[in-house]
Amino acid sequence: MTQVLSCQPYHGISAGQTMLNMPDGRSVFKLYLLSIIDRDEPALYDWASSGLSVSEFKVCFRERGYEGVGFVTAFPHITKIFRYAPEVETVVDVRELDTATLDELDCNHNDQYHEFACYAESLIAADEYRAWAKASSVDEYLQFRCSLSDFPIVNHNKLFDYWNSVD
Repeated sequence: MTQVLSCQPYHGISAGQTMLNMPDGRSVFKLYLLSIIDRDEPALYDWASSGLSVSEFKVCFRERGYEGVGFVTAFPHITKIFRYAPEVETVVDVRELDTATLDELDCNHNDQYHEFACYAESLIAADEYRAWAKASSVDEYLQFRCSLSDFPIVNHNKLFDYWNSVD
């Protein structure tokens, strides 16, 4: 039986964005820096409180030589690379990394599901995917930037409340 756990509050905000041109000269990713504010342990979730350097993150990311075209969402605790799949560009591949080390993360959950995205990531992914579909070239796509910057969830425990109240 599925167990639903209580969740921490969620209010995502934009902490900036830039372009990451990779060393191979072809690969390029739009970088969306994101924070979750008003949580315990803000250093884990909020770039403003984190000991991580955004400029060092960008240098390390480029040094890793990730290939493709797409976008990156980076919180202090997790980074996801969303790239248009080289095998079939109408599909978005996702890779999860620890932001501080860029080591691979396993975002599988206990019941054979895999984390896709939090609220901020999913809205950015929707805008980016829409821009990809509408663009007639990669250059045209790269001109687009998601302008959303505030991602509050009103009730972060509604599933918990519902699941535990139904007999």
